Amino acid sequence: MKIKKNSTTETDDQTPGFPLNPRTFLRVVGFGIIVLFSVSACMARFAVSPEKKPQISDHFNGKNFVNPGSPSETGDGPKRGVLGYLWHSQVMAGKRYPRWPEFVEFLPGQPPAARVPKGTIRITSIGHATFLIQMDGLNVLTDPIWANRSSPFSWLGPKRHSRPGLRLEDLPPIDAVLVSHNHYDHLDLAALTQLAKRGTPCLLVPLGNSDLVRDSGIPVVDELDWWQTARLSADVTVTLVQAQHFSSRTLWDRNQALWGGFVVSGPSGNVYFAGDTGYGFHFSEIARRFSPIRVAILPISPFQPKSSDKPSSHRLRVHMRPREAVKAHLDLAAQVSIAAHFQVFQLGPDGFDDAVQELASTLKQRDLKPDDFIVLDPGQSHELTTN
Repeated sequence: MKIKKNSTTETDDQTPGFPLNPRTFLRVVGFGIIVLFSVSACMARFAVSPEKKPQISDHFNGKNFVNPGSPSETGDGPKRGVLGYLWHSQVMAGKRYPRWPEFVEFLPGQPPAARVPKGTIRITSIGHATFLIQMDGLNVLTDPIWANRSSPFSWLGPKRHSRPGLRLEDLPPIDAVLVSHNHYDHLDLAALTQLAKRGTPCLLVPLGNSDLVRDSGIPVVDELDWWQTARLSADVTVTLVQAQHFSSRTLWDRNQALWGGFVVSGPSGNVYFAGDTGYGFHFSEIARRFSPIRVAILPISPFQPKSSDKPSSHRLRVHMRPREAVKAHLDLAAQVSIAAHFQVFQLGPDGFDDAVQELASTLKQRDLKPDDFIVLDPGQSHELTTN
């Protein structure tokens, strides 16, 4: 029997009476073999020290960090863990997800200026959640990932569909790195090690992440709780702000480390980097504490293209679809928002162009201009200057 193929979803021949088509069956068998050979190595490589220090926070329940109002003591987020994440990325994505382009070629952008002029904020998109923020004499890098896969393995897991917008060796001197949480598409240990070799002096992470990143070689690693602030210079501070998400790096460390976004504040204004988050009341609270926000960097994927706004699944609680990101933009009253977290790793059932298309249609429905919430190509910059 031949299954009809459509233009957006990859489907294979199915053998009558057999629950999986041959290609998917091979994926399942291969995945099982990979798990058997990988779990022991993974446990040895990423084991958490039993002497890990306890956390003190009003959103730490003694065992795990939680989102405020979470229906579960372990917080929101899919319960499948790392193996489930790899299962979905290798098996289910090949069976049910739309086919993304194998690789979208972008030439790397020109090396940025070493510093920007006083009164200027320049945001350069490198891809996914990696952005270069240049302002007030400092260069700040968010969630740096140059890896070809979002995975603990170089040969398994979601692969890049577009090249980083800047080569790591073309970056200007980086004064601080901000890592929002420990998921593999946001925390690339190899990239942190390379940045340390280039002289990056400071790394800021949410609570519970310092042990993971300390071996990168970056000299100063500061842990922050939500609403705590670190000073980068006489004029510039960074505050970890609330996000609605979850964390996991291994099979056994779910929500044992915190997640969050960051607000970089200086004479040029406030720049908000959301990291990875679902839609929630925290955007209004961020606006209350940091208004005016000149730039907000907001994720717009992954999402279920045909789903409603009702938060009926974990995916909707811990990620934003584009129309929710536009609501966040309005809650924040940001001067401009910049889209993040799209067209690099296929992490959900949305097609390659779905997020960008829904963002454009939502802006039109809301009577907002396209330059109110912009989409940057990898390597492209957006610049604001003070009047």
